[in-house]
Amino acid sequence: MDLTSCLPPLANSMTEPDGSAVIRVLSYNIRSLRDDEEALARVIRACAPDLVFLQEAPRFFRWRKHAARLAAKTDLVVLSGGATAAGPLLLCSLRAFVERTEDVLLPRTPGLHRRGFATAVVRFGAVRVAVLSAHLSLDAQERRTQAELLLSRLASADTPYAIAAGDINEPPSGPAFRRLSGVLQDCWTVSPWGGEHTFVRSGPPRRIDAVFATPGVEVLTCGVPEGLAGVTPADLKAATDHLPVLATLRLPAP
Repeated sequence: MDLTSCLPPLANSMTEPDGSAVIRVLSYNIRSLRDDEEALARVIRACAPDLVFLQEAPRFFRWRKHAARLAAKTDLVVLSGGATAAGPLLLCSLRAFVERTEDVLLPRTPGLHRRGFATAVVRFGAVRVAVLSAHLSLDAQERRTQAELLLSRLASADTPYAIAAGDINEPPSGPAFRRLSGVLQDCWTVSPWGGEHTFVRSGPPRRIDAVFATPGVEVLTCGVPEGLAGVTPADLKAATDHLPVLATLRLPAP
């Protein structure tokens, strides 16, 4: 199957005649760049994203340098996040006009890893959208609380549309995932494309990474970009222990 034909053209088509914007959104847990960074960069470049929602970005020694290097290798720029958001990181193409950014640290449960959100408001043409990258807790109760905080954050953004993406750390049947998909569109469910499962290294294959969008955003495609030109099985295996999620979204004109 030629998945490339399902995606919008790569250049010069961000704003449609009616003022709406078609964008590509990629969510990817990169495991602190501990694996094959060149393979990772090739996968990201092949997906040609306008927004990249990363999880487990480097958080320690020279973390800004590592983030900037990955952005440069993928023809993107750092938008927000990293260590100041406890791991989530946002990258964007030069097609995005940045209005504001904010890194958010979430309340910490003693004994558990600190979590956070990388957030921003960007504009494509005249269309404004809030974006949020998240990596929810391994603890079920904390994960459910963080899902509520994510929804609250998007609701307070004061933008026509919002997109959240990340590693949910549970499948769609889990309570945190169900809470998010009860309010937001689970893009894979709306318009499945490519592969479904995002974690296949251990245990049964499962979908624990997702892209969500507020009502009003038109979901054109969403899924693991298996078979996309330039994305090879070898690179997907070498890049990190998760598989990426690529969504194509239309943001209607205001």
